[in-house]
Amino acid sequence: MMKKSAILLLLLFAAPAAGAQPFYRKPVAPVRNVIVMIPDGTSTSVLAAARWYKFYNDPSQRTLNLDSCLCGLVGSFSSDSPIPCSAPAMSAYMTGMPQQAGNVSVYPAANPAQDIVEVESGRACQPLATLLEAAKHDRGKAAGLVVTVDFCHATPAACASHHYSRHAYSALAAQMAGNDLDVMFGGGRKQVSDAMRAYLRGSGATLIEQDAAAFRAYDGKGPVWSLFAQGNMSYDLDRNDAEQPSLAEMTAKALEVLDRHENGFFLMVEGSRVDMAAHAKDPVGVITEMLAFDKAVGVALDFARRDGRTAVVIMPDHGTSGLSFGDGAYKDYASKGLDSAYMNISKVRRTASGLEKILLKARPEQIRPLFREYTGIELTDDEVALLRSSRNYTEADYMKVANSVNMVSSIARIVTSRTHFGFLSGSHTAEDVFLAAYHPEGDLPVGRNTNTEIHAYMADLLGLERPLAELTGELFAPHTEVFRGAKCSISAAEGQMPCLTVRKGRRTLRVPAYGSVAYLDGKPLKLRSAVVYIDRNDTFYLPRELGEKF
Repeated sequence: MMKKSAILLLLLFAAPAAGAQPFYRKPVAPVRNVIVMIPDGTSTSVLAAARWYKFYNDPSQRTLNLDSCLCGLVGSFSSDSPIPCSAPAMSAYMTGMPQQAGNVSVYPAANPAQDIVEVESGRACQPLATLLEAAKHDRGKAAGLVVTVDFCHATPAACASHHYSRHAYSALAAQMAGNDLDVMFGGGRKQVSDAMRAYLRGSGATLIEQDAAAFRAYDGKGPVWSLFAQGNMSYDLDRNDAEQPSLAEMTAKALEVLDRHENGFFLMVEGSRVDMAAHAKDPVGVITEMLAFDKAVGVALDFARRDGRTAVVIMPDHGTSGLSFGDGAYKDYASKGLDSAYMNISKVRRTASGLEKILLKARPEQIRPLFREYTGIELTDDEVALLRSSRNYTEADYMKVANSVNMVSSIARIVTSRTHFGFLSGSHTAEDVFLAAYHPEGDLPVGRNTNTEIHAYMADLLGLERPLAELTGELFAPHTEVFRGAKCSISAAEGQMPCLTVRKGRRTLRVPAYGSVAYLDGKPLKLRSAVVYIDRNDTFYLPRELGEKF
């Protein structure tokens, strides 16, 4: 067990919650708009790899868009581990509280043997208000999310929903609809239930499903959801522009829509699939996804500089796989030029995932010419045999692609063997991630900051005047407190969401889980935020004010 002195040393590096005065900076001037940009799972070494790749393929391009804003590092960690997954990493940015693996903006369970921040016992699974929710409820701002994965994947979910498990997609997706986002662009059409469709359309939102033309033509004034794939969107290198817009285009459209709001906005943009390519140990996938993200950064920075009232904060949630260039076979490196580093990888015209889709449809005799066409690589007999032996197996868990025998990992292994790129692992890494920021008055978080210090910085950008704990108490009160003295029961019919029923005299209140509409004596009652049900403690967390209406 960790000694008390060691725990106190670690707590020294944990930031105070929002509302406290951090030690490392001067006061921050609030802004009208806040744009948070997350290149998921991007190790800092990816910046150099992407920058050199960009320059090699276009010598007029020597820098990344985010280079002008680099200002420090972020220490990202979970409540009980120095290596976080995306859910607790993003949740720490959004709530100010590091959490456990899989947690989506809820209070973590105590783990005394491993906790590296102070965790109170008895609060596990309590939903915690996020910066996006505070922007909407306390500052009256519009809110939007732009991603390239399922819209309810870990990073976007941590902004606008709550659960102890990032895999509870139905619960997370329903909350994200019920929390009335003004913009939601990304993938995950299959996660939209009929009830969600009905709610979105009934609330005045426009729902565009796998229709890029309709998305591009959209010029409405109300909330808009546009989902471009059943699941994850394509990697940028594999993307069909007629079917799916780029991350940069989605960012531009989101800014166009959100900027119409009189009180400003909070927007989170995620370059979601850098992480997935890194898990697959696919160097061209990592590099091209990072460059696609950087184009979106360019869109955001151009908007911020023109607007003069917008701040941009850019940082990964964690590192993944540890991309490196210069393996043991790269001899005399100090005398070699860019051709030796980037010629072969620049010939690759599909990610490992994209090439897999092509090869899985090919006859055996087509594998060799198709591989040559898309990568410039002449396969050996052994490599053809490897691909044929793995052609019918796809790894279900994207985090395990690099460490199992599947078509994607086989392609990535072959491509990487013709370069001098390498990976530390196929997993997340314990490293400080880069930090870049733009503020119209130059109020930047310089140096090395923890994830919770960055949370405090973003809270100040929004001009929040009270701790998030107060908003948490308003939005997510336990039903046993809200309806003290009333008769409460929880039921769940097969195939339906759990429902809380409250009876008081002749009156009956029904509160379905994860939505934002209750039914008082059969009549719909719009709630301030989506309701969260936690089965581990059989508790509904809902707006405290609901008790006053019953």
